[in-house]
Amino acid sequence: MSNSKASIQNIYQLDGKVPVTHAVPFGLQHVLAMFVANISPIMIVGAASGLAQKDIAMLIQCAMIMAGIGTLIQLFPLWRIGSGLPIVMGISFTFVSVFCYIGPKYGYGTIVGAIMIGGLIEGTLGLFAKYWMKLITPIVAANVVTAIGFSLLSVGANSFGGGAANPELGAKKYWIIGSITLVCCILFNIFAKSFFKQLSVLFGLIVGYIVSIFMGVVDFSGLKGTAIIALPKPMPFTPEFNVSAIVAVTVIFLVSATETIGDTSALASTGLKRDVTVRETSGSIACDGYISALSGLFGCMPITSFSQNVGLVAMTKVVNRMAIATGAGIMILAGFFPIFGAVLSTLPEAVLGGCTLMMFGSIVTTGIQMVGKCGFSQRNVTITALSLSIGLGFTQVPQIFSRFPDMFKIVFAENCVAVVFIVAIVLNLILPKNMGEGTGE
Repeated sequence: MSNSKASIQNIYQLDGKVPVTHAVPFGLQHVLAMFVANISPIMIVGAASGLAQKDIAMLIQCAMIMAGIGTLIQLFPLWRIGSGLPIVMGISFTFVSVFCYIGPKYGYGTIVGAIMIGGLIEGTLGLFAKYWMKLITPIVAANVVTAIGFSLLSVGANSFGGGAANPELGAKKYWIIGSITLVCCILFNIFAKSFFKQLSVLFGLIVGYIVSIFMGVVDFSGLKGTAIIALPKPMPFTPEFNVSAIVAVTVIFLVSATETIGDTSALASTGLKRDVTVRETSGSIACDGYISALSGLFGCMPITSFSQNVGLVAMTKVVNRMAIATGAGIMILAGFFPIFGAVLSTLPEAVLGGCTLMMFGSIVTTGIQMVGKCGFSQRNVTITALSLSIGLGFTQVPQIFSRFPDMFKIVFAENCVAVVFIVAIVLNLILPKNMGEGTGE
């Protein structure tokens, strides 16, 4: 078999050796696709919680190391922790709202305590997934994947326009950079030969970055005073255990678990052309939880599967664990050598947006294909129509939840994945199995 020796063709196989010189570009492509999204939650929550700039910089460094370790465990499981699938891990945006509520009110130490407890709970639930995974039927998973794709479209659009927090969002220069990046990705995918086609995102990122430099959009000021090498410190913040904060964060961990279920299902479907196994889903959720608890020990935020990278796999079909493990290695290096991460952090959001539009669209398409595989029975159509219309519709009008308690709003008002998941689960449990089969005998 070709798997026994290094071959570039093995990039399309889960296992097998890939020449290091070829593995590195594919790994780097995954890192660049998630880098900005990996550090952005820390910057937002750190600022809201009143952390000093040096503390935020330390947490960014830690985030890269934890994301790299989490990715390696997903690729090469430890016992029952990890899926064995090409899942890339990173800091979750799902927790930003609840942390921006808890941080200013109780302090960053309370966030850390809640992460450690919530992560242990999610990880343990993951280990026992075989007892509750029967609730997550294929039609439920398909709708969660579709919701993840739709939820990311606005993220891609914001990045394309220069970044949601950018006061110049939508400026002409960002339209130019995003458009050039997107066109380069498409053209490279059309005209490149053989496996080079799968590096279209990396090519677009490089061209977009160069264009950004010439247009004066790249900010190199953050490189000044950056340490060449630094080691993360355990327990940089004293954990505080507040019951209400722990309950709220644990609920968000359960929401994050639904996203991980969707990501894992989508990855198996698009990358490996098969259904995901209970063992893979169980290991994936367990990895999410336990790595998040470890991340909390170092003061960092929860780590979860990254939908951006699931979209990248859907686009490129590159699933080789060795190739993606090189990306994990790059992330860990970026953590131990902050200067490396500081350089990567200069990548403008418009460049990322130009690349991610197609990736996020691929996740939507995957979800629709999964719904199609389940069949368009009246029961499945009802579950899909209601879960997506309520989940996507209500969360686009968050004011509809104004009468609900603050903690409920934080969890559900703008999290379409959580709402889609709950509605799909409830409908799947209460709708008759033979719905729509006629009233014959």
